[in-house]
Amino acid sequence: MLTGITAVVVAIVVLLSLFALGLPIVVAFLFANLVGVLMLMGTAGFGMFANSLFDTATTVELATIPLFLLVGELLFRGKAIDVLFESVDTLVSKMRGRQYVLTMLLSVIFAALSGAAMGVAAMLGRSVLPGMQQRGYDPKLSAGSILAGASLAPIIPPSVLAIIIGTLAGVSISGLLIAGIIPGLILAGLFLLYVFGRVALQPSLAPVEADDGGRQASGRDKLMALMRMAPFSLIIIFIMGFILLGITTPSESAATGVIGAMLAALLYRRLTWRMVWDSLRSSMAVASMILVIMASSKMFGQFLAFTGGTTALTEMVSQLNWHPAAMFFMLMFFPFIACMFIDQIALMLIVIPIYKPLIATLGFDPIWFWLIFLINITIGGITPPFGYTLFALKGAAPQLKLGDVFSAAWPFVWIFLLGIFILWMFPMLVTYLPSKL
Repeated sequence: MLTGITAVVVAIVVLLSLFALGLPIVVAFLFANLVGVLMLMGTAGFGMFANSLFDTATTVELATIPLFLLVGELLFRGKAIDVLFESVDTLVSKMRGRQYVLTMLLSVIFAALSGAAMGVAAMLGRSVLPGMQQRGYDPKLSAGSILAGASLAPIIPPSVLAIIIGTLAGVSISGLLIAGIIPGLILAGLFLLYVFGRVALQPSLAPVEADDGGRQASGRDKLMALMRMAPFSLIIIFIMGFILLGITTPSESAATGVIGAMLAALLYRRLTWRMVWDSLRSSMAVASMILVIMASSKMFGQFLAFTGGTTALTEMVSQLNWHPAAMFFMLMFFPFIACMFIDQIALMLIVIPIYKPLIATLGFDPIWFWLIFLINITIGGITPPFGYTLFALKGAAPQLKLGDVFSAAWPFVWIFLLGIFILWMFPMLVTYLPSKL
């Protein structure tokens, strides 16, 4: 029977091989878990497998996942996003590179309403990108701005990935959600600085004619735009404001967010029974898949614990006597490379059970480490050759060449890495808001 470090290595190799064969994440984890339990404990181990499924299905905090997904579905299917787009477009002042600013502002707002990077990339690719190209904006910089902005969605709360990480890693979900606010805004600011720098050096990336057309918005126009955006502000307050103020738990705030999304759709006269039913069906399908995957991941962690693999790995790391900074970058290097080829959620489910005991041994603040880990795997969505967000944008904007989408992403990948370095240098940027909960 395999034990210790050997068991960890073999388990990871088996899972990666199953992913490489094209098996769905759920099937790969179920197969690996069932075979591993059968080899380790025989048929008696299937009871532990059933308990993992039951424990995950009855974890109250995970009710947040379908509720957050439902908020996004209600807003997108209710066409309320169209109102938000028009309002932000009115508020953005005339300037060179105006469309880049519009893209980033929309990305931040969408991130605060829905934690799906692929959904935001597809939506911006359909709604914003064609207009940018018609106005003469650079296709690569436009595509890169959309990819970078969409990647803020899993970082700025609400974030389904943050809930998954918090549950598997055993850290405060409220703290992890709130911790993403400041880093998300810092990253958005770095993206804008890069864009403005590129435009200053190469004015042709944002032609003057692109910003001179159209009527200048009056003060009344901007006031009306702010009024139309009020329902979205209420949704954000319902979700994150209540958590930050300690009024609600993440699950309760997600439920109030659903109510806010339905009220917004009602105010915009887009609320129908059909729309609500379609939103429920879509969010439940995705949430069910996530919960089954998480149950399998929990079983995977238990399997490694029974083989003694996690204990052996922890002892090995403690004997290395490396500087904590070296250990931090080593732990971040593997997910960064692996996410170029592996689905982000699949990688999380493999890595978190292995990393979890190491974090306590190394003395890292868990909220700080796992938030940076979240940012790190988010980069995988825009890292060639298999980043899902890249293909979401390509599918929504077929006029783009895939090679151009790949090359457009790389500058923003490096900016993400710069952001990680900043958060490593100044941990308070991550831990300040959670400390106020």
